[in-house]
Amino acid sequence: MAAKKNQTSSRVVIGVDPHKRIDAVVVLDELGAVLAREIVPHTSAGFKTLMAQARQFPQRVWAVEGCNGVGKNLAHRLVAVGETVLDVSTRKSSLVRALATNSGRKTDDTDAYSIALVGLRSTDLPVVVLDQQTELLRLLSHRRRELVGLRTQAVCRLHRELAILIPGGASSRLLATRIRALLNGIRPHDEVDRLRKQLARDQLADLVAIDQRLAAINIEIRDAVRATGTTLTEIFGIGPVNAAMILGEVAQVARFDTRHHFAAYNGTAPAQWGSGGDTHDRVNLGGNRRLNHALHIAAITQARYPGPGRDFYLRKLAETKTKKEAVRALKRRISDSVYRRLLADADARDTAGTGPGGQMGAALSSSAADRSPVISNSDTPQPGPVSPDGYARPRPAREAFPGPIPAPSKRADPQTSSSAVCLTRTRTGAPSPRRERPPS
Repeated sequence: MAAKKNQTSSRVVIGVDPHKRIDAVVVLDELGAVLAREIVPHTSAGFKTLMAQARQFPQRVWAVEGCNGVGKNLAHRLVAVGETVLDVSTRKSSLVRALATNSGRKTDDTDAYSIALVGLRSTDLPVVVLDQQTELLRLLSHRRRELVGLRTQAVCRLHRELAILIPGGASSRLLATRIRALLNGIRPHDEVDRLRKQLARDQLADLVAIDQRLAAINIEIRDAVRATGTTLTEIFGIGPVNAAMILGEVAQVARFDTRHHFAAYNGTAPAQWGSGGDTHDRVNLGGNRRLNHALHIAAITQARYPGPGRDFYLRKLAETKTKKEAVRALKRRISDSVYRRLLADADARDTAGTGPGGQMGAALSSSAADRSPVISNSDTPQPGPVSPDGYARPRPAREAFPGPIPAPSKRADPQTSSSAVCLTRTRTGAPSPRRERPPS
């Protein structure tokens, strides 16, 4: 990776397209001219060679694609030695590659060139920071999700065997103690039934082992979340498991400028589509789905139990929204509350001097009255089915939510109470009046 003369003292961007076995590298100067390009092996020796050749550029910045995926190993090694690393998303690099090259060919060299261009021209790329607590929570959350998947598979296998061994089968919700009692009551009639019962006992042992590992990792997650000092667990519906998932996926809340940006990232803000001035809202199926799942669990919990969240949910149903639309509106309110909590926690850490720098201060007073842009306005009904001509038709009018609507809770002020996370208005003015139930 030999650099051109008289250009090594200026600022350069080193774009890296990481792979499992190799790393494609392209170096650009401030004007976008290529100074060097090379392909190095993704090994310890290759990393030493890469660093030795990169030191000829004193003012260097690294742009690495997929720092949370295949590029995580390289990005973390660069940050560990004091380098500045920018995280380039695959979407941005693919868009630049399509516009910056003369052909549509995709090679390692063109990918590295596109990544370097993104790092050179973009001003909003996140900087990779090694946060031990965040990485710990992310790993624990991923491991717990894998164990839950294994437990589901084990229960399904046992349910299949019990449906053969027991007339009428067993309930789909099976616990290890219940399965053991059912197996003890089975009297095999032949060798096949004996073998099937023995295999069921082996699968029961696997289920017990998974339950023990789940109990242990739940304790680890609880202790890790408590060590962060977060206030997310004060929100009704968010326990240690959900808090660990949110903290692990969000990492640095400072990279989200507003609560609308955060809602678009977690998929709780409606998406838009259309052209020619005819724009329609539709359900957002993108965003971080793990973070969206954590908010969904909180929304279901609040909608199920009495409290401000259920009052908001019932009020949306009374406004002729469907159950799914009401849950999505509730998720957006919880997303705003989570964002404010994350900002407050980051501000508290910065004040104490124990957290990472560069965090934004909390702005708890402005979010209750700020107007929401159209892209993240959860008060508007979600679109109905799309007709064959490609346009979303409005949903037909339906009967309001049957039964009496409970009055809003008077337990606490919704602006100050930690449990009233869903009552913050996103628009100024009084709430819209409820519609009367149509006569039967």
